Amino acid sequence: MKAVVFSLGCKVNQCEGQSIISALAAHGIDATDKLEIADFYVVNTCSVTGEADKKSRQAIARVRKLNPSAKIYVCGCSSQNNAVVFAQKQNVRLVFGTSGKMHMVEEILSDLNSNRKTSCCDLFPLSSVYEDDLLPYHTKTRSYIKIQDGCNNFCSYCIIPYLRGRSRSRSINSIVSEAETAAQSTKEIVLTGINVSAFGKDTGESLCALVRHLGHLPVRKRFGSLECTVIDDTLLASMRESGFCDHFHLSLQSGSASVLKRMNRKYSPEFFLDKVRLIRKFFPDAGITTDIITGFGGETEEEFEETVRFAEKAEFSDLHVFPYSERTGTKACSLPQIDMSVRQERATRLIETGKKLHNRFLCSLSGTVREVYAERQENGETVGYTTNYVKVYSSLPVGGLFLVKIQNPYKEGVKATYYE
Repeated sequence: MKAVVFSLGCKVNQCEGQSIISALAAHGIDATDKLEIADFYVVNTCSVTGEADKKSRQAIARVRKLNPSAKIYVCGCSSQNNAVVFAQKQNVRLVFGTSGKMHMVEEILSDLNSNRKTSCCDLFPLSSVYEDDLLPYHTKTRSYIKIQDGCNNFCSYCIIPYLRGRSRSRSINSIVSEAETAAQSTKEIVLTGINVSAFGKDTGESLCALVRHLGHLPVRKRFGSLECTVIDDTLLASMRESGFCDHFHLSLQSGSASVLKRMNRKYSPEFFLDKVRLIRKFFPDAGITTDIITGFGGETEEEFEETVRFAEKAEFSDLHVFPYSERTGTKACSLPQIDMSVRQERATRLIETGKKLHNRFLCSLSGTVREVYAERQENGETVGYTTNYVKVYSSLPVGGLFLVKIQNPYKEGVKATYYE
């Protein structure tokens, strides 16, 4: 029997999707994450924006087109947010939320040989503890290890705390055990979670302790994302000593102090910039990327320009830009709303700023020697990433770590040659 587990959205969803694949495979089912003809489908949805909800709904039609008679099962943030809209769709048998995804596999297996009518509740309970039953398959390239779930921040624009629940951490011993297994087959592990920066606050452990416990692993290590509020000398020193990559994805969201206050973000632009400078003290060539929302409720043109100026001052290596998306039930919905065309136009302008910053960062690396992980072939060229997350095009053999000499900017990254 063939199954497809199609996961939308964040790396946590991808990690959980891989765990569903592993669980199905343990029952003798040929499962994959590639969209292809199958006997049944699991659609693991996302709800971070309205567009994510839309893509999650469209995914049902996409898999039904591949096999019009296939049984479909739905889980994830979008179905947690609105189960009924999925339950009403043709071929959908069962709908689940964000919790209990391994238990969900048992229900799917039970339903596969059943022709009974299914029912759908419209409210799924959220877990109050970390569900440490995920066993994702680790590939030979990059392994994502989930260390935390949920969020307590309640940023005014974000619906995820309502769909994922409060922050809860996995134990260091459990994380290290999975990381040691992953290190047998992969060259790099990425620690991911809904809010990685909250790790350990509910268990008495800490990010620094986790970093030190992973220091012995002979693989590259990096965090998927961090908040600027956890950046300090102790964490950075621990990362440097434990072989962590010099790439930091720090979520900014806005470079305007007044917008940050309306967003309920717990820092000022000046505080954020101090943390960027501290990172560069420990990691001089660090790639520092960020997320920015344009057209947030009530954002003036001057507030937007403050964000543009801040991005230039911080000298980010790349920007991930998103026009603001209202999420029903969040406090930001009560703010004056900016016309969507303005949100998009500001996003376009900021993306152009991001391209300039990215190119400037790439040029600054010209002539330097960096380690690259040669991951795959892409249109006849080997593609991989440096420790500071620059995409490298080369003629290196796939599958190894190599020292390369960076040449000139090329496509979305740089050209490089083997350095002897």
